[in-house]
Amino acid sequence: MKVLRTALAGTGALALTVLGSSSAFAAETYQVQLQELNGTGSSGTAVLTLDGDRLTVTIDAKGLVPGAPHAQHIHGSTDLSTDFSCPTMAADANQDGVLTTAEGLKDYGDIHISLTTSGDTSKSSGLAVDRFPTADAQGNLAYERTIEVDDATAKAITNLHVVQHGIDVNGNGTYDVEAAGASELDPALPQEATAPASCGMVTGSHVTAMPAGGVQTGGGDTGAVDTGALLGGAGALAAAAAGALVLARRRTGAEG
Repeated sequence: MKVLRTALAGTGALALTVLGSSSAFAAETYQVQLQELNGTGSSGTAVLTLDGDRLTVTIDAKGLVPGAPHAQHIHGSTDLSTDFSCPTMAADANQDGVLTTAEGLKDYGDIHISLTTSGDTSKSSGLAVDRFPTADAQGNLAYERTIEVDDATAKAITNLHVVQHGIDVNGNGTYDVEAAGASELDPALPQEATAPASCGMVTGSHVTAMPAGGVQTGGGDTGAVDTGALLGGAGALAAAAAGALVLARRRTGAEG
């Protein structure tokens, strides 16, 4: 009976361990390194944390136009047959030295989510300059917001990219039409205000939330962790533990 009780205790502990681990896998975190476009010198990190239908986006960037609003979006598509990436200056079709948003669309895709500070986050708010974050006097920008996303977006999260906009071609510290003309997206805005400043895409595997003891990354697999399978396995272990308990009681009764 001592051996059986020990085995039973081990089975129960394992079941509890798996149950505990499954909750830790509920949220998935993806890291995005923002790299400069248009020679801005901008860089930063974006973190996308997906928890069910809630997506939290955190951005820390530097090297942006100081004191200016910076439109920022998640570009791409839920169509997984299309492989998007960040553009290079080779995409500057008219070779005027400025890579515009329109010129980059074929690489990073259309606006999927507008990363505004409040209100609507759809493509319709793509140019809502008054609701995008403003860089501080040193050109640093910090942003965090949690929004709801549909199932298609959640499944395609690794096919989406973060793009920040707003450049200063002539170095006068503001957006103006003298440097690069008017934006092809909205002639009321300078091209400088809408041209991409940085872009970042999910690279390698996603980093999945883990219990204390560190995080674990895969070897290139960006698929979501199947928490259902984990819970199912935990259920099987719990059932096995219950079965062992019944067997132990029967044997105890027989021995008595």
